[in-house]
Amino acid sequence: MLAALYLIIAIVVLNLLRHYYFTLNRLLGRQRHPYLDLDTAAWPPVTILIPAHNEERVIADILTALLEVDYPRDRLRIMPLNDRSTDGTRAIIDGFAQAHAGLVTPFHREGGLAGKAAALQDALPLITDDIVLVFDADYIPGRGLIKQLVAPFFDPEVGAVMGRVVPLNADVNLLTRLLDLERAGGYQVDQQARMNLRLVPQYGGTVGGIRRRAVEAVGGWDVRSLAEDTDITMRLLLAGWKTVYQNRSECYEQVPETWSSRMRQIFRWARGHNQVLRKYAGRLLFNRRTRLAEKVDGLLLLNIYLMSPIVVLGWVLGVVLWYLGVTKPGLIVILAVTSYSTLGNFAVFFEIAAATYLDGTRSRVRLLPFIMAGFLVSLMAVSRATVTQPFARPARNVHWHKTERSERTSRWV
Repeated sequence: MLAALYLIIAIVVLNLLRHYYFTLNRLLGRQRHPYLDLDTAAWPPVTILIPAHNEERVIADILTALLEVDYPRDRLRIMPLNDRSTDGTRAIIDGFAQAHAGLVTPFHREGGLAGKAAALQDALPLITDDIVLVFDADYIPGRGLIKQLVAPFFDPEVGAVMGRVVPLNADVNLLTRLLDLERAGGYQVDQQARMNLRLVPQYGGTVGGIRRRAVEAVGGWDVRSLAEDTDITMRLLLAGWKTVYQNRSECYEQVPETWSSRMRQIFRWARGHNQVLRKYAGRLLFNRRTRLAEKVDGLLLLNIYLMSPIVVLGWVLGVVLWYLGVTKPGLIVILAVTSYSTLGNFAVFFEIAAATYLDGTRSRVRLLPFIMAGFLVSLMAVSRATVTQPFARPARNVHWHKTERSERTSRWV
């Protein structure tokens, strides 16, 4: 029991140090944006995929935005992936296809497994272009975004590219404002620091792109994965492909506006990450293509949704051992660190505060004390996902998971 406690404290301390190191790197270190200045080039043909299931509220917005992007029309193909929608999604897509024949070429799925990963996998044989961008249906890409996401693929070693996600509905309520802060910390600090340090930037499944032959080389999309983005990130890493993060390539999304929706989202993400952790942790640890720093960062990335249960478990074990009479001096240190991590961990606050500084929106820092509310909600969802995961039946996990959409409050309405 004591050995398990020492292992827990090592994981906790390593995670804390990572947060602090990433934040200091973003504030003081050399920033890497190697593909940012590429604006004029012989742009390659690109296919843009938009997986969609019952997206009548938002699908027209993203199609309108993509039709206005700054990219050669003869090298652009927009392919909405309509997966058995029962609302007006198909009719809206077909209307765009008729108005923009040859540019908008929909794929209507009528069978097979449901879900985003299955839709992406079924679309692969229909794609002839090597560069494939993916956007969820509720996103609004800017005019210059496509070129920014395509630019890194001029490097033949790049297998995936990820842009920055920014909430469109951040000003709706307290929850959306807190999620705006979380997104800022995760992208402005975490992802860019990984890029700076040549670690493991994560392909997030939207506002990004993949090299088709790279994905095909690693076996395509895992149609039974709850986190197909993390899954493909790990497989590309293990195969020696690079994932690039473009911090200045921003795209706008809708974040959950209710706590119940947020809990379902976190539950799904936790299940998916834990699933990928179980599949790839051993392979990553012993993979010869990856450097030691990539192994450590990759394992911490996969472990992110286990940190809350691990910290709580460490605190409980420490108290139990104390009352059982195990009074080794090191136990006091363990209790102190796990208590700090549970009740007073400033590392995440430091990271978010740094993100608001880098964004030039320092007034948002006043919301930092409320982050604890979001942490408690996440703790409940993550703990439930972790405890119930061993009893989940895989077949029941294969269906569409998506956040509730609200009506637009933007110029795209």
